[in-house]
Amino acid sequence: MSENQKKIWITGASSGIGKAVAEKFANEGWKVAVSARRKELLDDLAKHNNISSFPLDVTNRSQINNVFNDILNACGDIDICLFSSGTYEPKDEQSLDPDKIKNVINVNFLGVIDCVKVVEDYFKNKKSGHISIVSSIAGYRGLPNSSGYGPSKAALTNFSESIYFDFKKFGVRVSVVSPGFIKTPLTDKNEFPMPFLKTPEYAADKIYNGLVKGNAFEIHFPKGLTLILKFLRILPYRLYLFLVDKLVKR
Repeated sequence: MSENQKKIWITGASSGIGKAVAEKFANEGWKVAVSARRKELLDDLAKHNNISSFPLDVTNRSQINNVFNDILNACGDIDICLFSSGTYEPKDEQSLDPDKIKNVINVNFLGVIDCVKVVEDYFKNKKSGHISIVSSIAGYRGLPNSSGYGPSKAALTNFSESIYFDFKKFGVRVSVVSPGFIKTPLTDKNEFPMPFLKTPEYAADKIYNGLVKGNAFEIHFPKGLTLILKFLRILPYRLYLFLVDKLVKR
């Protein structure tokens, strides 16, 4: 490993967007530490010379701390942390199931908070670096059949906005990633048409460019979809709820 080689830690890297981003960074010459619960998938990914596997359950705080220390020992330094762990069961969200909603919140939101907490002192003491959190356009406003996933992503976006100010004082960049519909094992569970559906590789290119070549707080794509939803986000409730209700009935 070159002393000048840049390094990134990616959670949720066993499939979907996380995996594609890991491969993109590795192919661009970065040293990539990948984490997720499914060790066998990580080990397969780690066949790439620039990728190393560090299995992790983000709902286990002590494990996060141990894994991050292992990564620092192996890599010596980390430039970017991309926290993209997530879970989604659309059929479970069609009715209010508190236990299943709590599980989604634990993985999608609280797991990310614990990851950020573990790396907080490292980046603040270093006075540089970048923490990026993968949210979703599902967090822009309340959507039908999204009683756990949407709120978890809305919380992530709000959390990212909140910590932006604190980390900026220490020279640490915070950003949020808001993908539209990307073809992954999670979106494969959807039973409705997904407009502007894109590949994980498309998402990886957008995220890489946003993290490495851009400086915007939010990396959102595809613009054809995200700009429509950003417009819907500023509508008054009466109009927004009316339009979404009409779309659902169609």
